[in-house]
Amino acid sequence: HVQLVESGGGSVQAGGSLKISCVASEASSGPACMTWFRRSPGTTHDEREAVAAVHTGSGDTYYTDSVKGRFTILYEGPKNTMVLEMNNLQIQDTGEYYCASAGPLVCAAPYWSLKLRYLSWGQGTQVTVS
Repeated sequence: HVQLVESGGGSVQAGGSLKISCVASEASSGPACMTWFRRSPGTTHDEREAVAAVHTGSGDTYYTDSVKGRFTILYEGPKNTMVLEMNNLQIQDTGEYYCASAGPLVCAAPYWSLKLRYLSWGQGTQVTVS
């Protein structure tokens, strides 16, 4: 499986912005579904929730309702990098953010939000909003 490494987390006040990135160790042989999951404080690893996904071939994007209009996900092909731009951050956005990768067909509602569909995971990056 491809190795994924997240970066860019940190602390910010409510209403602020952050950008987190996920770099894949190698270019995919074809399109993939890449997704950001979030583990909120006080929840278990199994309770990670899908936040946003991007189909690396078509550029189609998917968002959970709570972040629509505030977060933007994009894929920078030449850099094998997925980016999540987070604006107007709220306290409930706090959590460990993980990137994950799966086959392209996973990027079809509602499958993109199902953790078990993803085979490659990063180690996570912490985002704290106060």
